[in-house]
Order: sequence, then structure tokens, then C-alpha cells
Amino acid sequence: MSLFLVRHAAPVDRSGWAFDDLERPLTPRGTEQADRITAHFATHTIRGVWSSQATRCVETVQGLAAAHAVSVEVRRELTEGARPNDLLELLRIQAGGAEDLVLCSHGDLIPEILNRLLREGMVVRGARGCEKASIWQLETRGRDITSATYTAAP
Repeated sequence: MSLFLVRHAAPVDRSGWAFDDLERPLTPRGTEQADRITAHFATHTIRGVWSSQATRCVETVQGLAAAHAVSVEVRRELTEGARPNDLLELLRIQAGGAEDLVLCSHGDLIPEILNRLLREGMVVRGARGCEKASIWQLETRGRDITSATYTAAP
């Protein structure tokens, strides 16, 4: 079983958005990235798709959720500016599941969580990064997250 941390796809530029930042949608490029993320998970058995409250995150994984006949569950722990400790505890609680779980979040939380897990002994296989629409696969053993593999935007 794996946990997958997905960074949201390309949104409308923050500087050109005059409304609530949580409502910033994906660009056409971001929509294409979201479609590739959906295709990336085509052969996985997904038990759930969780997302930040931000529209850009929900839009990134809504096609994936539909393809696996699950709903997108919005979680505050995944939202930009959330407390990393809350997200880390959420990951540990979910680590024991029998099927994969996809969680869509932001560029502030994902690197922070990975750095904390590295300090605890998690091993990273291959490249590292956190570009938009990228995916981190976290392998678990019980509540422990033991290793991670990075996939640049598919």
C-alpha cells in the first residue's frame, strides 16, 4: 500500500487573480496535467482521493476520483498554510490501509513533510523535486513511512 502526495497542477497566476486565493482554478495547461495524473493512476487500486480546500487541488484530482468511482474528500490538513504536524499525523493514521490513497496538496506542505520524514529515517529513491503536478509515492510499514519515490509531472 502506498500514500501518494500530489502537488496541484498549474493554476491561474496568483498575481493576476483578484479573488479569494482558495478559489484559483487551473489553467488549460493545468487541466492537461490533471488528465495525465489521472492516466498515471489508471492501474492502481485507489481507496480514496483527498484534497486541499483549494479549487486548484480539487480540480487536479477530480478526474482521478471519478475514474476510480470515489468522491474527492476535502481535508483542511492538506490546505496551503496548514500545520505540517497535522498532515504528518494524518499520513501516519492512513499508512495502514490495504489500498492506495491519493492526497493533493501544496508546495509549502509537501517539502516540509518530506524533510521531516527524511530526518526520521525515510529513504528517497531517485530524484527529488516538488514541481506542480508532481507525485511522491510514500511506502509504508505500519504507521511508519519508510521510503519515497518522486515522479516529475507525468
